[in-house]
Amino acid sequence: MHKIKTVLDTNIFVSSFFGGNPGKVVESWKDEKIILCITQSVLDEYIRVLAEFKNLDIQEQIRQLLDLFATGYEIEFILPRHEIRTVSDPSDDKFIECAVSAGAQYIISGVKALLKIRKYQNISILSPALFLQVVKKY
Repeated sequence: MHKIKTVLDTNIFVSSFFGGNPGKVVESWKDEKIILCITQSVLDEYIRVLAEFKNLDIQEQIRQLLDLFATGYEIEFILPRHEIRTVSDPSDDKFIECAVSAGAQYIISGVKALLKIRKYQNISILSPALFLQVVKKY
């Protein structure tokens, strides 16, 4: 089976704890349908943001997610080869940099500034709902 190289914006992981389409996107990674492409700066942001959720009743889910990151589960670690400045919030550029360097097909995000770009080079920037339609085809 062909796996889809994908970059997930941090908000997808955060939103996944509350179910819905972001939860289904993360499940598609856990179900080995996609390969998660990350750089060190993307991973650092994931960990920093997830650490902020200390008071919510999702600690076990966060621990499981961090364990998957630590073991490299269906993850391709990327050294960014391109510095890209396209998004109004420069902190979101790292996701495009990661996708370009990885040769990823998709960036999944809930950030309006990223979604507004829609396509960067050959990379589609999709909402979780649109991405799930793509995953069904595989």
